[in-house]
Amino acid sequence: MASDVELRGVYVPLVTPFAGDGSVAVDAIERLCHGYLDAGAAGIVALGTTGEAPALDAAEKRTVIDACGRVCRERAAQLIVGAGTNNTRASVAAVEQLADVDGMAAVLSVVPYYVRPSEAGIVEHFKAVAAASPAPLVVYNIPCRTGRGLGPASILELAHVPNVAGLKQAVGGVDADTLEVLAGAPAGFFPLCGDDPFIFPMTVMGGTGAIAASAHVCTERFVAMVECAFHDKVEEGRAYAQTLLPVCKKLFAEPSPAVTKGVLHAQGRIPTPDLRLPMTRASQAAIDAAMVAIDAAAH
Repeated sequence: MASDVELRGVYVPLVTPFAGDGSVAVDAIERLCHGYLDAGAAGIVALGTTGEAPALDAAEKRTVIDACGRVCRERAAQLIVGAGTNNTRASVAAVEQLADVDGMAAVLSVVPYYVRPSEAGIVEHFKAVAAASPAPLVVYNIPCRTGRGLGPASILELAHVPNVAGLKQAVGGVDADTLEVLAGAPAGFFPLCGDDPFIFPMTVMGGTGAIAASAHVCTERFVAMVECAFHDKVEEGRAYAQTLLPVCKKLFAEPSPAVTKGVLHAQGRIPTPDLRLPMTRASQAAIDAAMVAIDAAAH
């Protein structure tokens, strides 16, 4: 936790829009970033799960980072960059390659997936990555994707490791382990919600905001909801949470970020709804259902 960064508010883990020829649509990235910052987002996450990072080559990843970074620097907003694999040496190399990213606030790194290490091994992995990282590390705990998770003792141990700044907690709810982390988090460690339906309750209980894929839409309302949690406006915040819940559910009705991309394309905000295999486009029915939920939340 030996860092000066403060992670507080709503961060949008940006989709990677593709042009008709399959290339990364840089102009669309910049427009999206400006729009989300206009709506009150604290920052942008480049190359998260929602950004289809595993499907991008090294040059494309750098293109995304540079585009997001340009906007964040111009707007004095925080840029968080995703970097990390299930191989510690490769993860260390990946974060070292970010050393020249100007103004990067933090690096988001996921629990090693597929290989199913012990919790002790995961802790040692993150210690090695944090030691090499040019920016403070945010640990991404999402057992449904990785096959392994971190319990509260391991997370709180990492919370005291130099250059570890926070946590993206996505465990499918605000469970007892999450509550233990929120209660025991030291000053300078920032627990962010990574499960969109649970942003309000987690923030009320001590979380410092969210990395929220659903905030690609209704961004102002997600920001307002988190602000309600920060200022003990429980009734008002609960009303936001209740109207945003159908949006969160519909955007994840098919593998993310397919529905989100379909919606953004329907809104004219990205040039295509395309994803890269093995991800495929969302069904029209799922896009239509999400649009209905978004319209209802806006009124």
